[in-house]
Amino acid sequence: MTTPDDTKGRPSMMEAALFGCCPRCDARTLFVGPVKFAERCRACGLDLTRFNVGDGPAGFLTLIIGAVITGLAIWLDLTVTPPFWVHILIWVPVTALSVLGGLRVAKALLLIAEYRNKAGEAGSDQP
Repeated sequence: MTTPDDTKGRPSMMEAALFGCCPRCDARTLFVGPVKFAERCRACGLDLTRFNVGDGPAGFLTLIIGAVITGLAIWLDLTVTPPFWVHILIWVPVTALSVLGGLRVAKALLLIAEYRNKAGEAGSDQP
């Protein structure tokens, strides 16, 4: 159980996920690419390969973002009736950036939660 003194001065889980902070030392070293985790934290050496976030966030976010973007595109089409190329110009980059940004935050949140809650594979001795 964490006490208020354990978390004093540390970023919240959402702040840590937004900035890609290491769950151990809070350095911004969690990612080496847009959504690719580093193998180790460059500041404290935490082995990030032992965490298994999986593909759950990708499917979940794609469905949610797809529904929101589709709703917005239909609304825009019914309200303004722009040419088709305007939809492509707007929605392709918005969708790509939304999925990448959302996936980055979701994966970081799951990794940080796994570390802070000392979660691991069922039956493993390693926390």
